[in-house]
Amino acid sequence: MKREDIENAVELLDDDIIAEAGAVRSAGDPKKTVWVRFAAIAACAVLLVGAGIWAASGLGGNGGETPIDAELPMISLSGDPVGAMGFEGYLFNDISEFVSANPWNEKNAPDTLPVYKNPLVFDESTMRQYGGDFEEMEARARDIAGRLGIEESALEVSDDASDEEERELIEEKFKEAGVSVPEGYFTPERVIAQAEGVKITVDQTLTATVNFDPAVALPESYNFTHHASYDDKLAAAKYLQEEYSALIGFSSPVINISKGDYNFYGERSFDIDFFEGGKNLSIAERILNFNFRSIHFACDDEGKLFIVRLYEHNLTEKLGDYPIISTDEAKELLAGGYYITSVPYDMPGEEYIAKVELVYRTGDHESYFMPYYRFYVELPEELQDNGLKTYGAYYVPAVEGRYIENMEVWDGSFN
Repeated sequence: MKREDIENAVELLDDDIIAEAGAVRSAGDPKKTVWVRFAAIAACAVLLVGAGIWAASGLGGNGGETPIDAELPMISLSGDPVGAMGFEGYLFNDISEFVSANPWNEKNAPDTLPVYKNPLVFDESTMRQYGGDFEEMEARARDIAGRLGIEESALEVSDDASDEEERELIEEKFKEAGVSVPEGYFTPERVIAQAEGVKITVDQTLTATVNFDPAVALPESYNFTHHASYDDKLAAAKYLQEEYSALIGFSSPVINISKGDYNFYGERSFDIDFFEGGKNLSIAERILNFNFRSIHFACDDEGKLFIVRLYEHNLTEKLGDYPIISTDEAKELLAGGYYITSVPYDMPGEEYIAKVELVYRTGDHESYFMPYYRFYVELPEELQDNGLKTYGAYYVPAVEGRYIENMEVWDGSFN
């Protein structure tokens, strides 16, 4: 690495964060960092809002009429730290424009869904995760390279540990701030496999990012640009499914052309993803595949393929199948102020609820991977001059509250 490149990278270390003996090392993952799509803000605060104890709603706590299953461990809520900028919001003329192949719907909703303990631990002092299996990460990188037709002999495998020169510059930066480098800061986080024109990076969740350099042009008949129409993105997805079938690797891939929200200029964008959706799978299995094992294809500014991200999470630590509340019960909790959100406004009222879907929250800060109802709520304060409406995301745990031990009054954290 050139010295000027290292110095530029070191300058990205925020002085305020260093003063607190931590530093942000972003994985560059849009699903983890880009919450306010139309504002392109990279992180969000998470708030737990409530005027009383969860049990007071009559839907949680240990005072419910149905006895707790002693074989199901109590779980707790967690989330991103409070204080970052931005919020999760989407711009539409109407929420009916929102598209997704989410296999969950209210008619086929299962009575129970699994909850998993996140095997990785997030350290607030370094703003990093720990506990990944580097042998498994390397094996995944090599497997993906093989799916791309790359010979083992052409593959160079390493990690992202800082070299000596970079370490010295970072240590100097911390020293100037009068603090020590946090313990473990220089521990590698990712495995990197490179060959001509391809770089594969696997993080500790086992999510892999494939970067193509140069980016790969699709045939001229396909429109794979940022603001291509739904039909154009669907056509491009079908081409990509055939061209990269080995990389996708699913026996029955489902195309998920999703979002379709607008930016401030009225330009609409759709995402291309795939997940395993075989007909022989249960609805619960399809929900898990949709949330934990999907593949995302992204274009560059010229409409060329430059990133494929293969999402994966370690689900080996299953705690059990937990009872799920109904959407009506979740709406009651939402209306009562019991929710998690990055939106800076109180929930404006039940009449503003526009849409609901069930998802798993899988961010780095999550101690448990558990299902939530994500409500899209129209925000009257954010109505745009061009008529576009902003819909903010409010999350209500879908697991029965009597299994959640820390649904407490709002204090600005998950302590």
